[in-house]
Amino acid sequence: MGVSEILATIDREIAQLQQARALLSGTAAPTPKKKAGRPKKVVAAVTPAAAKPAKKVARKKKRNLSPEGRKRIAEAVKRRWELQRKSTSSSK
Repeated sequence: MGVSEILATIDREIAQLQQARALLSGTAAPTPKKKAGRPKKVVAAVTPAAAKPAKKVARKKKRNLSPEGRKRIAEAVKRRWELQRKSTSSSK
């Protein structure tokens, strides 16, 4: 008899005992109710912390732009917009 067969037998016995208890207490057998909507995500079994060392996630440092760099980018964008305006006005 394999482990899976033993577990199946135990599950059947548990179900029978629950039905017998429900009959004796005078309540209907508990039936699982289905909820409307998307089923919740099943979480995998948690392994002990000793078995898995925790990893620290290194965050990237925030990169700051210097005022000179910001000015150069602004000027380049203004030149680009100017060229776009010239090309659209000449094509009309």
